[in-house]
Amino acid sequence: MIHGKENRRALIEGKAALIVIDIQKSTFAPIPDEKRAIAHMPDYAERMARTRVAIDRARDAGIPVVFIQEIHRADLVDFGRELDGDEDIHCLDSNPLTDFAEEELGMRPDDYRISKRRYSAFYGTDLEILLRGLKAETLILTGGLTDVCVHYTFVDAHQGDYFCRVIEDCVAGSSVEAHDASLKAMEYLQTGAVGSLDEVLDAMSGQGAA
Repeated sequence: MIHGKENRRALIEGKAALIVIDIQKSTFAPIPDEKRAIAHMPDYAERMARTRVAIDRARDAGIPVVFIQEIHRADLVDFGRELDGDEDIHCLDSNPLTDFAEEELGMRPDDYRISKRRYSAFYGTDLEILLRGLKAETLILTGGLTDVCVHYTFVDAHQGDYFCRVIEDCVAGSSVEAHDASLKAMEYLQTGAVGSLDEVLDAMSGQGAA
């Protein structure tokens, strides 16, 4: 028997952490679509900006926020196979647009920050150690791309036995089709994984009241 919605867990199980993936200065820079190194779906920046609402609510509820930054060395030595597909050179450490979008996201000096060289926020980073220290059980993901860094981080978290949630209106893909397909794939792994911002805000408020 294929299990359906009867397997649905609470939106937040145990302690939560909000994981903000790759929302960097380039997200909000006035770069024409045809000159971007990575394709974006039409309302990409608006979806990324909406994450600020989730960040503020998480802070109010005492939920830790972890900011993830993709960054590569300017001599390209750490790209590996990343340029073998559709993506052009991006997120170089010599480019100011690679910096975190600190003002747009309301970041603070003492925020948790993780830099990564690969798509998954777990690969080659200390994210797992940080999450253990925070005793996080549910990871709430926002950011981009839905079909790349969000999806691969979700899969690694799923395989690490975290409860994984994605705020559908605070993630965005390389295209609408890729975004929708990735959300469907993540929902396949964990029933109830994909939720709206309003649903997540309500669940966060419940955490604050607990």
